[in-house]
Amino acid sequence: MNILVIGESKNLEEAKTKFGELHQYMLETDHREAERFILSNDLIFDFILDEDPFKVEIYADKENSKVFVNTAKISLAELSNLGNHQIKATLFGFNGLPTFLNREIMEVSVLHPYDLPHIVEISRRLGTDFLQVDDRVGLVTPRIICMIINEAYYTVQEGTATRKDIDTAMKLGTNYPYGPFEWCQRIGVKHVYELLEAVYEDTHDERYKICSLLKKEYLKST
Repeated sequence: MNILVIGESKNLEEAKTKFGELHQYMLETDHREAERFILSNDLIFDFILDEDPFKVEIYADKENSKVFVNTAKISLAELSNLGNHQIKATLFGFNGLPTFLNREIMEVSVLHPYDLPHIVEISRRLGTDFLQVDDRVGLVTPRIICMIINEAYYTVQEGTATRKDIDTAMKLGTNYPYGPFEWCQRIGVKHVYELLEAVYEDTHDERYKICSLLKKEYLKST
């Protein structure tokens, strides 16, 4: 397949690692530049639309295009609304945060039930299994991992344990590949903060209320 990746070089490398070298890949870092190549590619992975959601308009007249959009921080329904429900391309949501794509199962969402058969065929051609999840901010895995990271920040803020102790305990106790602070570093504090902010705005659930220590680190990083 001819795959257009819209994002950073690390996104391209993650896609290549996940889907293999048998496909032809193209990388564009800017939506306006990428728009010229949408119709000439079989599939688009847009890792950065959440940073400027109004750019969804570039897909308005791309009726036959299949586009995976990183919906960890914004839902397909929100994107459709921003595009005045005039987006002709078929949009799928996927978990495009750093470290999450290259996993055994790809987490995806659809805007309409009739789009699901497209996912089945695309996944077959990409050689990956997939799990359909609800079209909600945070999807499933990012929401859980970022909530754990937030709780770890609360634990450090209260002086209960050190970051190193928490990372070690989580890896040994739960068999996680990384501890919460290691994972935060790999994902990026910016993504963790903004996902939690989006989920809290969506749910007003106190579990996602951002720890002030995490907020402080986010503000220092921006």
